[in-house]
Amino acid sequence: MSPALLSLLALLLVVAASLTSRVNVGVLAVALAWGIATFAADWKVEQLMAVFPSSLFLTLLGVTLLFGVAQANGTMQAVSQHGVRLLGGRSALLPPFFFVLACLISTSGPGAIATTALLAPLAMGIAHRAKAPMLLMALMVGNGANAGNLSPISAIGALVQTLMAKAGLGGHATEVLVMNFAAHAIVAIAAWAMFGGPAMLSHGRVVVDEERTPFTRAHWTTLAVGVLWVSSVLLFKFNPGLTAFAAAAVLVLIGIGDDSAMLKQVPWPVIVMVCGVSVLIGVLEKTGGMDLFTTLLSKLATPGSVNGVIAGVTGLISTYSSTSGVVYPAFLPAVPGLVAKLGGGHPLQIAISINVGAALVDVSPLSTIGALCIAAVPAGHDTKQLFRQLLMWGFAMTIVGALFCQFLVPVFIR
Repeated sequence: MSPALLSLLALLLVVAASLTSRVNVGVLAVALAWGIATFAADWKVEQLMAVFPSSLFLTLLGVTLLFGVAQANGTMQAVSQHGVRLLGGRSALLPPFFFVLACLISTSGPGAIATTALLAPLAMGIAHRAKAPMLLMALMVGNGANAGNLSPISAIGALVQTLMAKAGLGGHATEVLVMNFAAHAIVAIAAWAMFGGPAMLSHGRVVVDEERTPFTRAHWTTLAVGVLWVSSVLLFKFNPGLTAFAAAAVLVLIGIGDDSAMLKQVPWPVIVMVCGVSVLIGVLEKTGGMDLFTTLLSKLATPGSVNGVIAGVTGLISTYSSTSGVVYPAFLPAVPGLVAKLGGGHPLQIAISINVGAALVDVSPLSTIGALCIAAVPAGHDTKQLFRQLLMWGFAMTIVGALFCQFLVPVFIR
Protein backbone atom coordinates (compact mmCIF):
# COMPACT_ATOMS: atom_id res chain seq x y z
CA MET A 1 0.00 0.00 0.00
CA SER A 2 1.42 3.40 -0.99
CA PRO A 3 2.38 6.05 1.59
CA ALA A 4 -0.20 8.39 0.01
CA LEU A 5 -3.06 5.94 0.58
CA LEU A 6 -1.80 5.05 4.06
CA SER A 7 -1.66 8.72 5.08
CA LEU A 8 -5.20 9.28 3.80
CA LEU A 9 -6.46 6.24 5.70
CA ALA A 10 -4.65 7.55 8.78
CA LEU A 11 -6.48 10.88 8.48
CA LEU A 12 -9.82 9.11 8.14
CA LEU A 13 -8.95 7.02 11.20
CA VAL A 14 -8.14 10.17 13.18
CA VAL A 15 -11.47 11.73 12.16
CA ALA A 16 -13.29 8.53 13.16
CA ALA A 17 -11.46 8.41 16.49
CA SER A 18 -12.40 12.02 17.18
CA LEU A 19 -16.05 11.10 16.67
CA THR A 20 -16.14 7.89 18.68
CA SER A 21 -13.43 7.87 21.36
CA ARG A 22 -12.01 10.00 24.17
CA VAL A 23 -8.41 9.79 22.97
CA ASN A 24 -6.65 13.07 22.20
CA VAL A 25 -6.38 12.59 18.46
CA GLY A 26 -3.24 14.76 18.32
CA VAL A 27 -1.37 11.95 20.07
CA LEU A 28 -2.84 9.36 17.71
CA ALA A 29 -2.06 11.53 14.67
CA VAL A 30 1.63 11.88 15.58
CA ALA A 31 1.92 8.14 16.19
CA LEU A 32 0.39 7.35 12.80
CA ALA A 33 2.47 10.03 11.06
CA TRP A 34 5.66 8.54 12.53
CA GLY A 35 4.78 5.02 11.40
CA ILE A 36 3.87 6.05 7.86
CA ALA A 37 6.78 8.47 7.40
CA THR A 38 9.56 6.22 8.70
CA PHE A 39 8.37 2.76 7.65
CA ALA A 40 6.25 3.33 4.54
CA ALA A 41 7.75 6.52 3.07
CA ASP A 42 11.31 5.78 4.23
CA TRP A 43 11.78 9.24 5.76
CA LYS A 44 14.47 10.08 8.24
CA VAL A 45 13.23 11.20 11.64
CA GLU A 46 14.54 14.71 10.94
CA GLN A 47 12.21 14.97 7.93
CA LEU A 48 9.22 14.17 10.10
CA MET A 49 10.33 16.63 12.77
CA ALA A 50 10.53 19.32 10.09
CA VAL A 51 6.77 19.17 9.43
CA PHE A 52 5.95 20.05 13.05
CA PRO A 53 4.03 23.39 12.96
CA SER A 54 6.43 25.34 15.17
CA SER A 55 5.03 28.74 14.15
CA LEU A 56 1.49 27.63 14.90
CA PHE A 57 2.56 26.09 18.23
CA LEU A 58 4.25 29.31 19.36
CA THR A 59 1.25 31.40 18.33
CA LEU A 60 -1.27 29.22 20.17
CA LEU A 61 0.92 28.97 23.25
CA GLY A 62 1.76 32.68 23.39
CA VAL A 63 -1.84 33.88 23.07
CA THR A 64 -3.16 31.38 25.62
CA LEU A 65 -0.36 32.25 28.06
CA LEU A 66 -1.25 35.94 27.93
CA PHE A 67 -4.91 35.29 28.58
CA GLY A 68 -3.96 32.75 31.19
CA VAL A 69 -2.54 35.67 33.17
CA ALA A 70 -5.70 37.73 32.67
CA GLN A 71 -7.86 34.81 33.72
CA ALA A 72 -5.77 33.82 36.73
CA ASN A 73 -5.45 37.32 38.19
CA GLY A 74 -9.19 37.98 37.92
CA THR A 75 -9.13 40.64 35.20
CA MET A 76 -11.57 38.86 32.87
CA GLN A 77 -13.95 38.10 35.74
CA ALA A 78 -13.91 41.73 36.91
CA VAL A 79 -14.65 43.01 33.39
CA SER A 80 -17.59 40.63 33.04
CA GLN A 81 -19.10 41.50 36.42
CA HIS A 82 -18.84 45.24 35.86
CA GLY A 83 -20.44 44.83 32.45
CA VAL A 84 -23.44 43.06 33.96
CA ARG A 85 -23.87 45.80 36.56
CA LEU A 86 -24.17 48.38 33.78
CA LEU A 87 -27.46 46.80 32.66
CA GLY A 88 -29.17 48.17 35.74
CA GLY A 89 -31.47 45.15 36.15
CA ARG A 90 -33.03 45.37 32.66
CA SER A 91 -33.58 41.67 31.96
CA ALA A 92 -34.46 42.19 28.27
CA LEU A 93 -30.90 43.39 27.70
CA LEU A 94 -29.32 40.24 29.12
CA PRO A 95 -29.35 38.04 25.96
CA PRO A 96 -27.91 40.65 23.56
CA PHE A 97 -25.48 41.81 26.24
CA PHE A 98 -24.00 38.35 26.72
CA PHE A 99 -23.76 37.86 22.95
CA VAL A 100 -21.82 41.11 22.59
CA LEU A 101 -19.68 40.53 25.69
CA ALA A 102 -18.79 36.98 24.61
CA CYS A 103 -17.94 38.22 21.13
CA LEU A 104 -15.71 41.02 22.41
CA ILE A 105 -13.81 38.80 24.83
CA SER A 106 -13.38 36.02 22.26
CA THR A 107 -12.27 38.49 19.59
CA SER A 108 -9.62 39.99 21.86
CA GLY A 109 -7.65 36.77 22.16
CA PRO A 110 -8.80 33.81 24.27
CA GLY A 111 -11.15 32.30 21.68
CA ALA A 112 -14.56 30.69 22.04
CA ILE A 113 -13.89 27.85 24.48
CA ALA A 114 -12.03 29.96 27.04
CA THR A 115 -14.65 32.71 26.73
CA THR A 116 -17.52 30.28 27.26
CA ALA A 117 -15.75 28.76 30.26
CA LEU A 118 -15.52 32.27 31.74
CA LEU A 119 -19.01 33.52 30.93
CA ALA A 120 -21.29 30.46 31.02
CA PRO A 121 -21.46 30.19 34.84
CA LEU A 122 -22.09 33.93 35.12
CA ALA A 123 -24.70 33.99 32.32
CA MET A 124 -26.63 30.88 33.36
CA GLY A 125 -26.70 31.97 36.98
CA ILE A 126 -28.06 35.39 36.06
CA ALA A 127 -30.58 33.79 33.67
CA HIS A 128 -31.87 31.72 36.58
CA ARG A 129 -32.33 34.76 38.84
CA ALA A 130 -33.83 36.88 36.07
CA LYS A 131 -36.13 34.05 34.92
CA ALA A 132 -34.68 34.22 31.41
CA PRO A 133 -34.84 31.11 29.16
CA MET A 134 -31.80 28.89 29.72
CA LEU A 135 -31.72 27.80 26.08
CA LEU A 136 -31.66 31.39 24.87
CA MET A 137 -28.83 32.34 27.23
CA ALA A 138 -26.77 29.30 26.23
CA LEU A 139 -27.19 30.19 22.55
CA MET A 140 -26.27 33.83 23.18
CA VAL A 141 -23.05 32.93 25.00
CA GLY A 142 -22.07 30.15 22.59
CA ASN A 143 -22.80 32.04 19.39
CA GLY A 144 -21.31 35.25 20.74
CA ALA A 145 -18.08 33.48 21.64
CA ASN A 146 -17.96 31.80 18.24
CA ALA A 147 -18.75 35.08 16.46
CA GLY A 148 -15.38 36.48 17.55
CA ASN A 149 -13.46 33.21 17.44
CA LEU A 150 -11.81 33.84 14.07
CA SER A 151 -10.36 37.24 14.95
CA PRO A 152 -6.72 37.42 13.75
CA ILE A 153 -5.59 38.05 17.33
CA SER A 154 -7.46 35.09 18.84
CA ALA A 155 -5.81 31.71 19.22
CA ILE A 156 -8.16 29.96 16.78
CA GLY A 157 -8.16 32.88 14.35
CA ALA A 158 -4.37 32.69 14.23
CA LEU A 159 -4.65 28.96 13.53
CA VAL A 160 -7.06 29.55 10.65
CA GLN A 161 -4.91 32.33 9.17
CA THR A 162 -1.83 30.08 9.33
CA LEU A 163 -3.64 27.21 7.60
CA MET A 164 -5.11 29.51 4.96
CA ALA A 165 -1.73 31.10 4.28
CA LYS A 166 -0.25 27.62 3.68
CA ALA A 167 -3.08 27.05 1.20
CA GLY A 168 -2.22 30.28 -0.65
CA LEU A 169 -5.14 32.19 0.88
CA GLY A 170 -3.33 34.53 3.25
CA GLY A 171 -4.28 38.17 3.73
CA HIS A 172 -8.03 37.66 4.15
CA ALA A 173 -8.37 37.99 7.92
CA THR A 174 -11.06 40.68 7.66
CA GLU A 175 -13.27 38.66 5.30
CA VAL A 176 -12.96 35.58 7.49
CA LEU A 177 -13.85 37.48 10.67
CA VAL A 178 -16.76 39.42 9.13
CA MET A 179 -18.43 36.42 7.47
CA ASN A 180 -18.09 34.29 10.57
CA PHE A 181 -19.52 37.11 12.70
CA ALA A 182 -22.40 37.66 10.27
CA ALA A 183 -23.39 33.99 10.30
CA HIS A 184 -23.42 33.79 14.10
CA ALA A 185 -25.18 37.14 14.48
CA ILE A 186 -27.96 36.00 12.13
CA VAL A 187 -28.58 32.75 14.00
CA ALA A 188 -28.39 34.58 17.35
CA ILE A 189 -31.11 37.01 16.22
CA ALA A 190 -33.21 34.05 15.06
CA ALA A 191 -32.67 32.33 18.42
CA TRP A 192 -33.70 35.51 20.28
CA ALA A 193 -36.93 35.69 18.24
CA MET A 194 -37.72 31.97 18.62
CA PHE A 195 -36.87 31.30 22.25
CA GLY A 196 -38.30 34.06 24.40
CA GLY A 197 -36.58 37.28 23.41
CA PRO A 198 -39.73 39.24 22.48
CA ALA A 199 -41.48 38.11 25.67
CA MET A 200 -38.61 39.47 27.75
CA LEU A 201 -39.26 42.96 26.40
CA SER A 202 -42.41 43.11 28.52
CA HIS A 203 -40.55 42.14 31.71
CA GLY A 204 -39.92 44.81 34.28
CA ARG A 205 -36.59 45.52 35.87
CA VAL A 206 -35.09 42.50 37.56
CA VAL A 207 -32.60 42.91 40.37
CA VAL A 208 -29.60 40.79 39.46
CA ASP A 209 -27.68 40.29 42.67
CA GLU A 210 -24.27 39.86 41.12
CA GLU A 211 -21.15 40.27 43.20
CA ARG A 212 -18.85 42.99 41.92
CA THR A 213 -15.10 42.58 42.06
CA PRO A 214 -13.47 46.03 42.34
CA PHE A 215 -10.87 46.88 39.74
CA THR A 216 -7.38 46.79 41.20
CA ARG A 217 -4.01 48.02 39.97
CA ALA A 218 -3.33 44.52 38.70
CA HIS A 219 -6.51 44.53 36.61
CA TRP A 220 -5.84 47.96 35.10
CA THR A 221 -2.24 47.03 34.32
CA THR A 222 -3.32 43.79 32.68
CA LEU A 223 -5.84 45.66 30.54
CA ALA A 224 -3.24 48.27 29.56
CA VAL A 225 -0.74 45.61 28.50
CA GLY A 226 -3.52 43.83 26.60
CA VAL A 227 -4.39 47.02 24.72
CA LEU A 228 -0.74 47.53 23.80
CA TRP A 229 -0.54 43.92 22.58
CA VAL A 230 -3.66 44.27 20.42
CA SER A 231 -2.39 47.58 19.03
CA SER A 232 0.99 46.10 18.11
CA VAL A 233 -0.70 43.28 16.20
CA LEU A 234 -3.36 45.32 14.42
CA LEU A 235 -1.45 48.55 13.74
CA PHE A 236 2.11 47.34 13.29
CA LYS A 237 1.44 43.78 12.08
CA PHE A 238 3.58 42.19 14.79
CA ASN A 239 3.32 38.43 15.21
CA PRO A 240 0.46 37.84 17.71
CA GLY A 241 2.05 34.79 19.33
CA LEU A 242 5.53 36.17 19.89
CA THR A 243 4.28 39.53 21.12
CA ALA A 244 1.91 37.68 23.47
CA PHE A 245 4.95 35.92 25.00
CA ALA A 246 6.51 39.34 25.60
CA ALA A 247 3.32 40.74 27.12
CA ALA A 248 2.88 37.73 29.41
CA ALA A 249 6.53 37.94 30.49
CA VAL A 250 6.14 41.62 31.39
CA LEU A 251 3.08 40.91 33.54
CA VAL A 252 4.85 38.11 35.40
CA LEU A 253 8.06 40.10 35.90
CA ILE A 254 6.26 43.10 37.40
CA GLY A 255 4.32 40.84 39.75
CA ILE A 256 0.90 41.16 38.10
CA GLY A 257 0.79 37.53 37.02
CA ASP A 258 1.95 34.25 38.52
CA ASP A 259 3.72 31.90 36.10
CA SER A 260 2.34 28.73 37.71
CA ALA A 261 -1.25 29.98 37.60
CA MET A 262 -0.69 31.22 34.03
CA LEU A 263 0.52 27.82 32.84
CA LYS A 264 -2.44 26.07 34.43
CA GLN A 265 -4.79 28.12 32.22
CA VAL A 266 -3.15 26.97 28.97
CA PRO A 267 -5.42 24.51 27.11
CA TRP A 268 -2.71 21.91 26.54
CA PRO A 269 -5.11 19.23 25.19
CA VAL A 270 -6.24 21.60 22.42
CA ILE A 271 -2.67 22.56 21.52
CA VAL A 272 -1.61 18.89 21.41
CA MET A 273 -4.62 18.08 19.24
CA VAL A 274 -4.10 20.91 16.76
CA CYS A 275 -0.33 20.46 16.40
CA GLY A 276 -0.54 16.66 16.31
CA VAL A 277 -3.12 16.62 13.53
CA SER A 278 -1.07 19.24 11.68
CA VAL A 279 1.93 16.87 11.74
CA LEU A 280 -0.20 14.17 10.08
CA ILE A 281 -1.47 16.70 7.53
CA GLY A 282 2.16 17.55 6.73
CA VAL A 283 2.87 13.88 6.01
CA LEU A 284 -0.35 13.68 3.99
CA GLU A 285 0.74 16.60 1.80
CA LYS A 286 4.28 15.39 1.21
CA THR A 287 3.35 11.77 0.40
CA GLY A 288 0.58 12.64 -2.07
CA GLY A 289 -2.27 11.76 0.27
CA MET A 290 -3.73 15.25 0.03
CA ASP A 291 -4.29 14.68 -3.68
CA LEU A 292 -6.32 11.57 -2.87
CA PHE A 293 -8.24 13.47 -0.19
CA THR A 294 -9.24 16.26 -2.57
CA THR A 295 -10.27 13.68 -5.16
CA LEU A 296 -12.60 12.13 -2.57
CA LEU A 297 -14.06 15.53 -1.66
CA SER A 298 -14.53 16.49 -5.31
CA LYS A 299 -16.88 13.52 -5.81
CA LEU A 300 -19.33 15.06 -3.34
CA ALA A 301 -19.82 18.40 -5.08
CA THR A 302 -19.77 20.44 -8.27
CA PRO A 303 -18.25 23.91 -8.76
CA GLY A 304 -21.71 25.37 -8.27
CA SER A 305 -22.61 23.49 -5.10
CA VAL A 306 -19.24 23.17 -3.38
CA ASN A 307 -19.78 25.97 -0.83
CA GLY A 308 -22.93 24.43 0.59
CA VAL A 309 -21.68 20.85 0.40
CA ILE A 310 -18.36 21.55 2.13
CA ALA A 311 -20.11 23.59 4.85
CA GLY A 312 -22.58 20.74 5.44
CA VAL A 313 -19.86 18.08 5.54
CA THR A 314 -17.60 20.02 7.91
CA GLY A 315 -20.60 20.94 10.06
CA LEU A 316 -21.66 17.32 10.40
CA ILE A 317 -18.14 16.23 11.35
CA SER A 318 -17.71 19.17 13.72
CA THR A 319 -20.92 18.24 15.56
CA TYR A 320 -19.08 15.26 17.00
CA SER A 321 -15.46 16.27 16.50
CA SER A 322 -13.11 19.15 17.27
CA THR A 323 -13.51 22.13 14.97
CA SER A 324 -10.08 23.63 15.62
CA GLY A 325 -8.24 20.38 16.28
CA VAL A 326 -9.53 18.22 13.43
CA VAL A 327 -11.78 20.00 10.91
CA TYR A 328 -9.73 23.13 10.21
CA PRO A 329 -6.33 21.37 9.95
CA ALA A 330 -7.79 18.63 7.74
CA PHE A 331 -9.98 20.65 5.35
CA LEU A 332 -8.40 24.09 4.89
CA PRO A 333 -5.15 22.78 3.34
CA ALA A 334 -7.26 20.79 0.87
CA VAL A 335 -8.90 23.86 -0.69
CA PRO A 336 -6.50 24.47 -3.65
CA GLY A 337 -6.51 20.81 -4.63
CA LEU A 338 -10.29 20.63 -4.34
CA VAL A 339 -10.74 23.60 -6.68
CA ALA A 340 -8.35 22.01 -9.18
CA LYS A 341 -10.19 18.68 -9.06
CA LEU A 342 -13.59 20.32 -9.45
CA GLY A 343 -12.38 22.44 -12.34
CA GLY A 344 -13.91 25.52 -10.69
CA GLY A 345 -14.99 27.13 -7.46
CA HIS A 346 -13.84 30.17 -5.52
CA PRO A 347 -11.02 29.20 -3.11
CA LEU A 348 -11.73 31.93 -0.56
CA GLN A 349 -15.46 31.19 -0.58
CA ILE A 350 -14.75 27.50 0.02
CA ALA A 351 -12.34 28.27 2.87
CA ILE A 352 -14.89 30.58 4.52
CA SER A 353 -17.56 27.91 4.04
CA ILE A 354 -15.34 25.44 5.91
CA ASN A 355 -14.81 27.98 8.71
CA VAL A 356 -18.47 28.93 9.07
CA GLY A 357 -20.01 25.50 8.48
CA ALA A 358 -17.82 23.88 11.13
CA ALA A 359 -18.31 26.67 13.68
CA LEU A 360 -22.08 27.16 13.56
CA VAL A 361 -22.77 23.71 15.03
CA ASP A 362 -20.48 24.25 18.02
CA VAL A 363 -23.24 25.08 20.49
CA SER A 364 -24.23 21.40 20.29
CA PRO A 365 -23.89 19.69 23.70
CA LEU A 366 -21.52 17.23 22.00
CA SER A 367 -19.06 20.11 21.58
CA THR A 368 -17.06 21.75 24.36
CA ILE A 369 -18.98 25.03 24.13
CA GLY A 370 -22.40 23.41 24.49
CA ALA A 371 -21.17 21.13 27.26
CA LEU A 372 -19.82 24.11 29.22
CA CYS A 373 -23.20 25.84 29.01
CA ILE A 374 -25.02 22.76 30.28
CA ALA A 375 -22.51 22.26 33.08
CA ALA A 376 -23.15 25.85 34.23
CA VAL A 377 -26.93 25.43 34.64
CA PRO A 378 -27.96 26.03 38.29
CA ALA A 379 -29.49 23.19 40.29
CA GLY A 380 -33.22 22.72 39.83
CA HIS A 381 -33.29 23.13 36.05
CA ASP A 382 -33.86 20.27 33.60
CA THR A 383 -30.43 19.78 32.05
CA LYS A 384 -31.68 16.81 30.02
CA GLN A 385 -34.18 19.03 28.25
CA LEU A 386 -31.49 21.63 27.57
CA PHE A 387 -29.24 18.86 26.23
CA ARG A 388 -31.94 17.76 23.78
CA GLN A 389 -32.67 21.33 22.72
CA LEU A 390 -29.01 22.15 22.06
CA LEU A 391 -28.54 18.85 20.23
CA MET A 392 -31.43 19.61 17.87
CA TRP A 393 -30.08 23.13 17.40
CA GLY A 394 -26.62 21.80 16.54
CA PHE A 395 -27.97 19.43 13.91
CA ALA A 396 -30.18 22.17 12.47
CA MET A 397 -27.10 24.38 12.11
CA THR A 398 -25.55 21.93 9.63
CA ILE A 399 -28.38 22.84 7.26
CA VAL A 400 -28.38 26.53 8.15
CA GLY A 401 -24.62 26.70 7.64
CA ALA A 402 -24.87 24.98 4.27
CA LEU A 403 -27.57 27.42 3.12
CA PHE A 404 -25.70 30.47 4.42
CA CYS A 405 -22.50 29.45 2.64
CA GLN A 406 -24.21 28.40 -0.56
CA PHE A 407 -26.30 31.52 -1.05
CA LEU A 408 -24.89 34.37 1.07
CA VAL A 409 -21.12 33.89 1.05
CA PRO A 410 -20.91 34.40 -2.77
CA VAL A 411 -22.87 37.66 -2.42
CA PHE A 412 -20.18 39.24 -0.22
CA ILE A 413 -17.04 37.38 -1.32
CA ARG A 414 -16.30 37.92 -4.99
